[in-house]
Order: sequence, then C-alpha cells, then structure tokens
Amino acid sequence: MTKKELAIANHNKKYNCAQSVACAFCEEAGVEETVLFQACEGLGLGMGCMECTCGALSGAVVLAGFKNSDGCTGNPGTKAATYRLASQLVQRFKEKTGSTVCRELKGIDTGKALYSCPDCIKAGVETVQEVLGL
Repeated sequence: MTKKELAIANHNKKYNCAQSVACAFCEEAGVEETVLFQACEGLGLGMGCMECTCGALSGAVVLAGFKNSDGCTGNPGTKAATYRLASQLVQRFKEKTGSTVCRELKGIDTGKALYSCPDCIKAGVETVQEVLGL
C-alpha cells in the first residue's frame, strides 16, 4: 500500500485530515500512531471550523518537527531549521492546491472547491515525501 493509499484509508476510518497524513508516516517519524493521532486531533477541520490552515498541511508540519527536532527542551538548537522545513511544506502544498486555508480549499465562500479533503490528503502526503523525504 502506498503512503497516499494508507492516508486515504486512515481518512476512511474517520481520522481527520491531519491525522490521516501524519499517521501514514508514523514508522518513518519513529512515533507511535496513537501519539500522532492524539497530537493531530485538534488540527482537523482547518483549526477553527474551516477558518485556518488545512489539516493535511498541519499534519505534514507536525511531521517536520518529529523528523528534525533535536528534542532538547533546555536549549533547542533545531527550531530555525524546522521552521525552514515548515515553510517549504507550506509553499509546496500551496503550489499544489492553490491555498493553505481549509475554507478556501473547500470553497465555502465561493461555492467552488479548489480541492476535496482526499485530494488535500494526497497533496499533503506528496509534500511530505518531497520536502521531508519520508
């Protein structure tokens, strides 16, 4: 099963978009699926009922932290590099979908959706693979 297929299967199991993307990469991120599931639960539906960042992109950014962070709570040394990865994820996702905002992607105000949730999830997976190499 490909990562895209796994992420869509997750969504079909009622994972939100962030959980669907992040949990598809739990092995590569070295994180138990339940931890990613819990960490991403509040990131679905565009953080604020479609008002903010697409969950599929949010899940990808969570993975950037797990991939890159040194985990040093006393003196973090990886924040700037992780921010750069997050920025690359945002830019690449926006190139693919036309927006990073759930409300815009779903066409709530215009009546014309740019991307469906499954398509956003697929774009999120592609973005993770391209930028993070997972």
